Amino acid sequence: MRRSLITALVALIVLVGLGSVAVATGSGSTVTKARLERSLTTSFSQVYSQQAKLLGHKGVTPATMHAKAMCDDGADNVGPGSSWSCLMSWHDPNTPMPSTGYGHFELNVHSNDCYTAGSPSSLAGFQTITDKQGRTVNNPAYEWDVCFDPGSSNAPTGVSFPSALMLTATSLAPDAQGRATVPVLCATGAHGCAGSIAVTTADGRKLGSVPFDLAENETAKLTLPALPAGVKSVDLALTYQRGVGSSGTTLPVTGG
Repeated sequence: MRRSLITALVALIVLVGLGSVAVATGSGSTVTKARLERSLTTSFSQVYSQQAKLLGHKGVTPATMHAKAMCDDGADNVGPGSSWSCLMSWHDPNTPMPSTGYGHFELNVHSNDCYTAGSPSSLAGFQTITDKQGRTVNNPAYEWDVCFDPGSSNAPTGVSFPSALMLTATSLAPDAQGRATVPVLCATGAHGCAGSIAVTTADGRKLGSVPFDLAENETAKLTLPALPAGVKSVDLALTYQRGVGSSGTTLPVTGG
């Protein structure tokens, strides 16, 4: 009788232990930053090389593209959802990368380890393209669906891209004191954006500079030095301690 009780108790302990392991294992999602980064580079290299073949572009294969990706969901970088965004660089002798060195991809990731990826049209083209024979065909690199192996490596890829600062203004509208603001966005990337914007009039007058220090995905309105009355445009020159972006731009002044 005692042996039977001991056997039953051991069996119960084993079952409870197995249940705990099952619960612990089941609580974690197989959708992770590292798996998406590896899957996206592989799948994009395939569809982009298919596009190159349609266009008649030479020298573009998955092996020659050397694609690298950095993905982020704005939270803990685990689990399905539509908030995943990825930065990716690749090599194509026919289409150079922008000054940031990467393109921005949007992912809608499902709980079944599959996702829909959308590429930047400025680099990968629009939904339809004209192939080398002059026909209008679907662009395989515009948007595509793919699944990844939930048992694939989850080791960090180590890929990192700097955040890009974007000036979203197309003109400046100073107030009665000549003060104007310029909206900026520090986009997805590592370490945020920091630096300064120097302001100069078209005739070379240096008005001063304004610093910026933004976290990833942060927006701000920077107040520029007072603009002299009658100024029609100003040159903005950007320098960076963190992040990347345009070296400068010229903005018209409304009401100047």
